[in-house]
Amino acid sequence: MNQNERRRYLIDALLAEREECRVIPLPTTEEGQKRLLRTLFNVRPPLPADKEFLRVQDEYLKEEIRAAGITDFCDLTPIEEGIYLWQGDITRLRCDAIVNAANSALLGCFYPNHGCIDNAIHTFAGVELRLACAALMKKQGREEKTGGAKITPAFNLPSRYVIHTVGPIVRGRLGEKERRQLAACYASCLALAEAHSVGSIAFPCISTGEFRFPGEEAAKIAVQTVRDVIPEQKCKVKVIFDVWKDEDLTLYRRFLGRYESAENRA
Repeated sequence: MNQNERRRYLIDALLAEREECRVIPLPTTEEGQKRLLRTLFNVRPPLPADKEFLRVQDEYLKEEIRAAGITDFCDLTPIEEGIYLWQGDITRLRCDAIVNAANSALLGCFYPNHGCIDNAIHTFAGVELRLACAALMKKQGREEKTGGAKITPAFNLPSRYVIHTVGPIVRGRLGEKERRQLAACYASCLALAEAHSVGSIAFPCISTGEFRFPGEEAAKIAVQTVRDVIPEQKCKVKVIFDVWKDEDLTLYRRFLGRYESAENRA
């Protein structure tokens, strides 16, 4: 199969699972088909899939990621000892673990084609990621607490693991509780990384999107927590701060390495 054939196979298989969707016509354009396939991935509940579906899905997703371009963290230059700063799509980064900014259900984003990182990670990892998360949550018997974290395989992503953490939601004025919860996200992820012998971990800007945590304060907490926790826990993990927006790149440069002024360090 080529990519077009794989995509059509996956769309047909996913449509066949949902009685109400079987009459949806196949879009004529490649972009339209990709959007429909992502929609079907996004809304699919955590159910097992047969071996042939998974084989075709894995071939399709790995090729999509390869064609988009993979960045290996080993090719990056540290901005300070053990810490890297990279601007790009976290689903295209090859390192031991990437962090997913998840919600408390930990099942991924069900909103079709949503722009959040949770949606992207679950889309390009494939349907097995939601199933793995559902198994963790069933075993736990409750939603994940804010500041907590869980680890799963990364399936089709270039990384080995995904560490899912639940950031604080800011409603109104930012308070000390939310600051502590955000710091706990970074600490929990680093503890899991150390426990699973993860050598490198990439953090997105946790809680700064839909959860409305102010970007500048979030960057400051992220950098300071990593600097504090790594020596305290004697972690050997290398940390990549992954940003998407130019404004976040500017913020992290203010708080890291040679970009950081004496005033910022105080």
